[in-house]
Amino acid sequence: MPGAEAWRPINPPDEGGPRDGALPAYVANGLIGLRVREMPLMAGMALVNGVAGEHPERRVEAAAPVPYPLAGDLSLNGVWLSDQPWSVSDLSQAYDFAAGELTSRFRIRLGGVEADVEVLTFASRTAPALVMQEIRVRPDAACRLRLRAQVATTDLRGRVARRRTDTPGEPQPACDGSLLWSTEGDLATCGVALATETTPAASPDVAAWDATGPLQTTYDLGTVGKRGARLRQMAALIPSLVHSRPDEEAVRRVARGAQTGFDALRARNQAAWRDLWRGRIVVEGARPEHQALIDAAYFYLNSSVHPASPAATSIFGLATWWDYTYYFGHVMWDIDAFCVPPVMLSQPDAARALLDFRSRGLKAAGSNARLSGRQGVQFPWEAAPLTGQEAAPGAGSAAAHEDHGSLHVARAFALFADATGDAAFLEEDAWPVLEGVADWIVSRLTRTTRGYELKRATGPAEVPDPPDNDAFSLMLAHDVLGRAIAAAEATGRTPPAAWAQVRDALYLPVRADQVIAAHDDFRIDEPKGATPSPLAGLFPGGYRADDAVTRRTLDFYLAHWRDYVGAPMLPALYGVWAAGTGDRALALKLFEEGYAAYDTGRFHQCLEYRPDHPDSQTAAGPFFANLGGMLLGLLFGFTGLDPKGDPADWPDRPVVLPEGWRAITVERLWFGERTAALRAEHGAPRAIIEFHK
Repeated sequence: MPGAEAWRPINPPDEGGPRDGALPAYVANGLIGLRVREMPLMAGMALVNGVAGEHPERRVEAAAPVPYPLAGDLSLNGVWLSDQPWSVSDLSQAYDFAAGELTSRFRIRLGGVEADVEVLTFASRTAPALVMQEIRVRPDAACRLRLRAQVATTDLRGRVARRRTDTPGEPQPACDGSLLWSTEGDLATCGVALATETTPAASPDVAAWDATGPLQTTYDLGTVGKRGARLRQMAALIPSLVHSRPDEEAVRRVARGAQTGFDALRARNQAAWRDLWRGRIVVEGARPEHQALIDAAYFYLNSSVHPASPAATSIFGLATWWDYTYYFGHVMWDIDAFCVPPVMLSQPDAARALLDFRSRGLKAAGSNARLSGRQGVQFPWEAAPLTGQEAAPGAGSAAAHEDHGSLHVARAFALFADATGDAAFLEEDAWPVLEGVADWIVSRLTRTTRGYELKRATGPAEVPDPPDNDAFSLMLAHDVLGRAIAAAEATGRTPPAAWAQVRDALYLPVRADQVIAAHDDFRIDEPKGATPSPLAGLFPGGYRADDAVTRRTLDFYLAHWRDYVGAPMLPALYGVWAAGTGDRALALKLFEEGYAAYDTGRFHQCLEYRPDHPDSQTAAGPFFANLGGMLLGLLFGFTGLDPKGDPADWPDRPVVLPEGWRAITVERLWFGERTAALRAEHGAPRAIIEFHK
């Protein structure tokens, strides 16, 4: 799929009619995320990175919806759409991934007049505190038209702590108004400010009397003919995590945006996306429907991270909906394991922001380790957005026994340091994490006659009774200890002797048939026994077993893929593992079964579970462990890149691609201040990373 337009993604199919239970469109920029309904003037849901409140059921710190900033209404001949929502017909939506713009269209009949309505919605990447919308109304006959913009507070848990429609000390307001929203439990606040304008120009009527209600601005445009009119909305949302008086900062940000202008901000956003799409992963020979899914994954992942993100991102990014709130917006290991590696090559500053959240939580990770009687740092299983502390609900069984989370965090820091070659980052940011996690590994393991063992720890197969010697965790520990030793040497330190001693004497459960067992006393017919966690230890975990052990382990778990596929996370990697055996046909089939089949509903929002899985009760997506894992496999797995040391040395093994795929190419990858193109042709002894001059 090469050529001058190779950067341009395949957009998802346009959608028509009501969603009928499917998830609404997701529009985001990494700081703000919106769920936009198919009739977009009705309030959807909004999340702001770093805004948290008490979860209404579990009472833990959780991501909390904030007032929806781009709601609206319109009136024809005195009849308001909100009074007669059944007057809507011909619903349709189109998503332009190339520009990050959602366009919604519908037709209404009110007051004896019909009108076509078009709504453009986007979240600015160049001014990340802003989300923007343009409403165009074209009646089929002259009528009296009124347009209304609203920051909606209905159906939310929380309260308006402050509301202003003036700007103290100024003769004229800087914008339509602002809200200070306080979340449930008063854990955080969010500032929201609104600015609007119309064409033809009209005087705004700002509802100034409502002390605790929504922000609302109404324009009476008088009699309007078939040329119609438009309303532009611009809203700024600021979390208290980045500003102690966020409503005042929101006013400043929206005033700055209004001064810049809607058209200029839209053009800048389009240019930012055009530049970002230079990192598009193009698979030559792939079927268009597969390339479309790859483009969608790239789009949603990069939509949900930004250098301005103060609290990393969650397993669903900044997307939520009324019927699923589990995971609570917590930051989990999946982000470090599956999302940091591809993001660091497309948006290194955004990847740095993901890691900065972990650095901010380093003190909490140290306390967490000490509470468990361990040394170093132990990062939480479910990190709270505000504090970085453990926030798993209830008894927190996963937090107690799934000890591999810290290993992914440390590995992400090491990968970023190698990819960027940033000596200051290695010294100041990566080293404290690698040192702390390496010390934690040593204190967590138990010395026996067999070597250093991991007692009572679960891997990706979450079972009630934790087994001994989870292979996935041990394989990752081996990789992290090696990276910590290399980091010590690179920064002029002498690594503790215990690190190499433990790494070289790690006990790994390998069966008599040379298959790496998932844990001690492993049986394939045990509950969740088909979970291919040892394969994840090989890739992306970085563990190097000898050729016979690697091949027999691959063959063993691949033979049981049907018993596991449909679950979240690891199935997205099945195609890479199959390619590792040389079976290209199986690799393609497992790309379809382990990833493509999770795509359903509107606009390619990859779901957590495949719809045919017995645990698939709610459509929940986009799910970043799945789409991040698929992108990780494309960039590092099929291409044979081993992200260790100088990126020029990453091409490490022959390129094996699924059947029909000829090559994987990327126009631009970021390696610190350097950029490079990637080309991995099937059958080549090594992929080619060609640095730009």
